[in-house]
Amino acid sequence: MTPEIFVPFWGEPDLLFETVDSVRAQTRDDWRMTILDDCYPDDSVAQYFSSLGDPRVVYLRNEVNLGITENYREAIRRVRGEYVTILGCDDLMHPNYLEVISDTISAVPEADVIQPGVDVIDGHGSPVRPLVDRVKQQILAPRGGDGIAVLTGEAMATSLIRGDWLYWPSLTLKTETLRRIDFRDGLPIIQDLALLMDVAFQGGTLAFNAQPAFSYRRHSGSASQKTLLDGRRFRDERSYYHEAARIARGQNWRRTALTARVRLMSRLHALAELPTVIRKGTRPGIQSTLAHIFAP
Repeated sequence: MTPEIFVPFWGEPDLLFETVDSVRAQTRDDWRMTILDDCYPDDSVAQYFSSLGDPRVVYLRNEVNLGITENYREAIRRVRGEYVTILGCDDLMHPNYLEVISDTISAVPEADVIQPGVDVIDGHGSPVRPLVDRVKQQILAPRGGDGIAVLTGEAMATSLIRGDWLYWPSLTLKTETLRRIDFRDGLPIIQDLALLMDVAFQGGTLAFNAQPAFSYRRHSGSASQKTLLDGRRFRDERSYYHEAARIARGQNWRRTALTARVRLMSRLHALAELPTVIRKGTRPGIQSTLAHIFAP
């Protein structure tokens, strides 16, 4: 089973072209990719795709700028297949990505979410291992041995709310699940965690195949980094953790509720980011980070 690939685009054209090249280098050729250009102001993007000459690649430009969440929703509306990958416009699939995903779907057909193994690269494409990714991969991610780790319902929710170890742009998801469980409005930076928690709260299943198949690009210019400095990231994260604890209590998922209330790894993340926020951030950013560390 090969997922349909969508690339919501607003960013650096050269990095987008690398992303497209990584898809075209797949060991499988039974794929279809759609680029959703969210009105990026650069004519070279349309020119690149008009000259590409690959019928598997479709380029669409939105009539108006939709913003990140609405462009994701536009991708989901356009999916025709059973599974979809909403690929980051500066990330890279390894040539084996579709093989790993298809093998995982065959092994765990009930999975709503499939996470392959991920390497991390910087803005120039060089391998890096920041602290946040060492924690994700060495502490938070489940251990599946040589096989596939499978988490369902409460186990999935508890694992993710302990610390979000997934990499959203690398995921393949069931189309029906995404159409049934929408993104939450008002959480643009952690909307992926909120959606995946809602999948878990509705009894969904996550399959993690640790075989490396994807390169996630982490760089200082990311929206996530900017919202750490101005305070929005931890403000929204703290608000959502309270909401997740409330939902978990309503379902009598005591471990999930306790983990959300304590939010230990999230507090430690804020503590690790505090020196950078003090050096480079705004006053609201510092206040928000301190509140995230110490407030109940």
